[in-house]
Amino acid sequence: MSILDYFKSIPTWPVEKVRDFLNRNSPGDYNLVDVRQPKEYESGHLPGAQLIPVGELEKSAQELDPQKPTIVY
Repeated sequence: MSILDYFKSIPTWPVEKVRDFLNRNSPGDYNLVDVRQPKEYESGHLPGAQLIPVGELEKSAQELDPQKPTIVY
């Protein structure tokens, strides 16, 4: 399985659309992934976000549920 199996190609969403999506859905209904570095994540992140630095996405993608929408920031 490749990392691409976990992500469907979608257009980039503006902040307002992401905010609306997060407000309308329960945290267990989607994957929320913060791809910044640990120090950036520790300084502040969206509630429920899982830290997977961009350089580790390929090896850590199996941690994500491929049946759920994934929001990456």
